[in-house]
Amino acid sequence: MRSMWHLEGYAGTARAGWAFAALPGFIAGTALQLQQPALREALVYGCFVALALVLYLIVATKNIVFRGHVWRWCLAFGAAAALAFGLCGLRATAFEHNALTPALEGRDIAVVGVVAAMPQRSEAGLRFRFAVESATLDGAAVALPPQIDLSWYSSGHGLFAASAGGAARPPPAPLPLLRAGERWRMTVRLKAPHGNSNPHGFDYELWLWEQGLQATGYVRAGPKDAVPRWLGDTWRHPVERARQHVRDAIQAYVAERPLAGVIAALVVGDQNAIERPDWDIFRATGVAHLMSISGLHITMFAWLAAALVGWAWRRSARLCLFYPAPSAALLGGVLLATAYAVFSGWGVPSQRTIWMLATVGLLRLSGRRWPWPQVWLLACAVVLAVDPWALLQAGFWLSFVAVGVLFAADPGSAGARPSGLRGRLSAMAREQWVVTLALAPLTLLLFGQVSVVGFLANAVAIPWVTLVVTPLSMLGVLLAPLWDLAAWAVAVLGHYLQWLAHLPFATVSIAAPAVWAAAAGVLGGVLLTLRLPWSLRVLGLPLVLPVLLWQSPRPAPGQFELLAADIGQGNAVIVRTAAHTLVYDTGPRFSQDSDAGQRVLVPLLRALGERVDTVLLSHRDSDHIGGAPAVLAMQPRANLLSSIEADHELQALRPATRCMAAQDGGQRWAWDGVAFEVLRPRAADYAVPNKANAMSCVLRISNGVRTALLVGDIEQPQEARLIADAAPLRAEDSVLSPLRTQIPVVSPLRADVLLVPHHGSKTSSSAAFLDAVQPRLALVQAGYRSPYGHPAALVLARYQERGIRVLDSAHCGAAVWTSAQPDEVSCQRALALRYWHHRVP
Repeated sequence: MRSMWHLEGYAGTARAGWAFAALPGFIAGTALQLQQPALREALVYGCFVALALVLYLIVATKNIVFRGHVWRWCLAFGAAAALAFGLCGLRATAFEHNALTPALEGRDIAVVGVVAAMPQRSEAGLRFRFAVESATLDGAAVALPPQIDLSWYSSGHGLFAASAGGAARPPPAPLPLLRAGERWRMTVRLKAPHGNSNPHGFDYELWLWEQGLQATGYVRAGPKDAVPRWLGDTWRHPVERARQHVRDAIQAYVAERPLAGVIAALVVGDQNAIERPDWDIFRATGVAHLMSISGLHITMFAWLAAALVGWAWRRSARLCLFYPAPSAALLGGVLLATAYAVFSGWGVPSQRTIWMLATVGLLRLSGRRWPWPQVWLLACAVVLAVDPWALLQAGFWLSFVAVGVLFAADPGSAGARPSGLRGRLSAMAREQWVVTLALAPLTLLLFGQVSVVGFLANAVAIPWVTLVVTPLSMLGVLLAPLWDLAAWAVAVLGHYLQWLAHLPFATVSIAAPAVWAAAAGVLGGVLLTLRLPWSLRVLGLPLVLPVLLWQSPRPAPGQFELLAADIGQGNAVIVRTAAHTLVYDTGPRFSQDSDAGQRVLVPLLRALGERVDTVLLSHRDSDHIGGAPAVLAMQPRANLLSSIEADHELQALRPATRCMAAQDGGQRWAWDGVAFEVLRPRAADYAVPNKANAMSCVLRISNGVRTALLVGDIEQPQEARLIADAAPLRAEDSVLSPLRTQIPVVSPLRADVLLVPHHGSKTSSSAAFLDAVQPRLALVQAGYRSPYGHPAALVLARYQERGIRVLDSAHCGAAVWTSAQPDEVSCQRALALRYWHHRVP
């Protein structure tokens, strides 16, 4: 009997070993597929699935287990990896077949469909998802993706503001109150999903792919367009209709918009309802995960629901005889948590949590007791089987690393769990400290900063939000006055978080480390939290140091680098020397709560570990200064140089020094062997009224061998003035005079790199100007399918006639050029290309 039990136990251990090998194999196969720059044919992925089945049959044929058969573990790993690679590839190819046909981009298409989610309203208008039922172009039926993301702009915003002839169009009629489930007929103009591509930036195209959206666009509602028509209500999307009703009720009942936004986010998952300043405080204090429907909310709701179901179930002897109370509590908790996740919008974090809870619950209901590493890996594999692209989301890694660390550091695994209120509070504090410490390196890797006050903030915020704010907010659906109490609770927490956020040491930012350093840092953080002897824990310290001390590579002395960020329609260029940084323009403002500074430049500067010395805003146009408030707030010591007026609103944030041509006594300086000189505007230009474009600050950057010219939105009259003012530099006037014996005298306008004037507008880039500058490379910062037609075909022809290489941000993404390698340009779209990314024709 003893030998039989021994054999059975060993066989079970071996099977567990195969499973332990198969689960990481499935994760590895998914990760490998997500690195593909392009999709293969469906047949190729089908072959991988067939290979997985063959390998599995080989592993499963032997009934007798022998020690030392490591090859079976390898086969199990390979079978799971091939299965994951093939299944993910098949799903991706099937999804790609529904992509928007390029020929339909920019065309006016009549569509009939249903509003598929509660619309988001802002000062710019409405944004909503639209389930397409039929579509016609010039009377002929066309095929569109099943779901599209649409904007319906209000008066004064959006693309209706300029007609084809350049004249302003009359504003459209007031926007209707769209509701989920309504059927509409409208004319739309679509384009393929296209987002900004920047180093360390948010992958908008991946987000759209994961959301099932394959086209974006806007409603045509001008005087020459067909009026959008409401065709009636449908029974579809009742949950979205209910969510919209509750959100509108919260916003109508709670007078203070910031408080109403937090309550709406907690009840229906509308994160857009939270205002940007509040998000900044939540991120600075490390509690952003609490202010939306996250895995923590779903898990805590499941725990409370299971406790209530178990309590009610035990009140009935008949129910207990019919089904055990612990199992009923577990099943009820998971089902009620699923209902909560659905009502809150069924967001990706909620889905991940539900699949994880369901996996663990099924294991317990089946009577299996797997070791925690296998349970953890199984939950990861299940989540990736449902949503493979979650592997590239920061939330996935934060959630699963936190759960894994808690499993590994669980004191209950080594002995009795703490009892009593004091013991439980101590255990909760320790768990919070363990998670905070273990996730710090990972948070630095993913976001470039970590909240130093996060432990203090979460120690109060987690129980307060989970046990007070969220229950009051949800019960307010049944009894509206409870929303007043919820708003009071949010306000109390807000005061505490504001105090923490304004502490001088609230956050720490570092440059984004290399992958090896980040992996070592995460391993070190985990090692420090495990229940091991301190002689072993301290080994985690040297592993964390590369993350804390990492510095982004910089140009050598005497060299400089240009990073033209991908910010859509606008200008934003980061200029770096060996020890200094200048930001030339800060891109556009997208909405009241969003701009290129907050979305692109601040994360990019943080990832590079930059301390900006000077912010130069070429002129007052919003596509050049829209991101300035965010950049200036992040860089409190940066000097501001601009041609903006003395009464401009930015002057209140940071007094600006007027940019002026050096020959009129303006700016000329040197950093690390690199000369900077302002060429325009002239002093006389400030004395007379001028268009904003005419006042663009023109900056020349040179190390004496290579030169870059950043010209803002100058037009042909200013180009002619630059040509007339150009003269060879006199050695005695050069800030590089100590090197004048080594540097040839050249015209100030000659440049290796030119930031194309006015984004390639027809009003700029004259033939005479291009002949004077003679650039080898021209960079165009313009949006994909720019409504202004930038860059103009006529202008591109001038560059091509002169053999000038032109790179635009729509095709290249962020472009990096260095004076040390003037013939090479790094395009972010090419470096980070994946199969879900848009290929611009």
